[in-house]
Amino acid sequence: MNYLIVGATGATGRLLTEQLLERGHFVKVIVRSPEKLPEAVRNHANLTIIHAAVLDLSDADLAQHVHGCDAVASCLGHNVTFKGMYGHPRKLVLDATRRLCQAIRANNAATATKFVLMNTVGNSNRDLNEPLAFAEKAIVGLLRHLVPPVADNEQAADYLRTEVGQNDRLIAWTAVRPDTLLDEATVTEYQLVPSPTESPLFGSRETSRINVAHFMADLMTDEACWAQWKGKMPVIYNQAEAVAPSQTDASERPLLS
Repeated sequence: MNYLIVGATGATGRLLTEQLLERGHFVKVIVRSPEKLPEAVRNHANLTIIHAAVLDLSDADLAQHVHGCDAVASCLGHNVTFKGMYGHPRKLVLDATRRLCQAIRANNAATATKFVLMNTVGNSNRDLNEPLAFAEKAIVGLLRHLVPPVADNEQAADYLRTEVGQNDRLIAWTAVRPDTLLDEATVTEYQLVPSPTESPLFGSRETSRINVAHFMADLMTDEACWAQWKGKMPVIYNQAEAVAPSQTDASERPLLS
């Protein structure tokens, strides 16, 4: 199978790239700084490196890179620096999502191409009318205006929900929502639920980047996993105990919706 990843030099994008290569797939990455990829990944026979900034590519180039891919994944995010949060491009995630979807449509493939977006638990799934307390709404509203990446992540997911929707012939999507990200060396057991089980502001839990990468790789390669979460915005949490990787049924925890 063939996959395209943007944001592959980021902390989670590198792990997703490794996951797909370890599973024997062919992977293309669009990266500005190929040297940031681990050497073993950079020299892997199944990896194709496209040295460019995704938003600098022409529509024709993007369509060519997407052509023949079974799934496209975006692990793009803003650097946690003043320039990364307040400099340009302010709409990095939204603009990349929009242009990649347009590139998928330009190819007019016979079957729908998967689009997997790494998002955040701080973004509500408005399809489920996930409730927020008054204080949470106030804080989110303030962050939306003061911290541009908050609005960027919201708008990217909303583009998939509203502009692509549930019945698009050419694009099927999932937006993965991790909570507080941390680094771990190996995949551990994790929990998947349709909505947050705790307040993302006042009761946050942890999610390891390697577990996010594992789940995104499953979405891209495992049809049963994809069928369960297509058109949804699953929240991923680490389980309390580190055991063999698996996907916990959503019925184990009550939902907030």
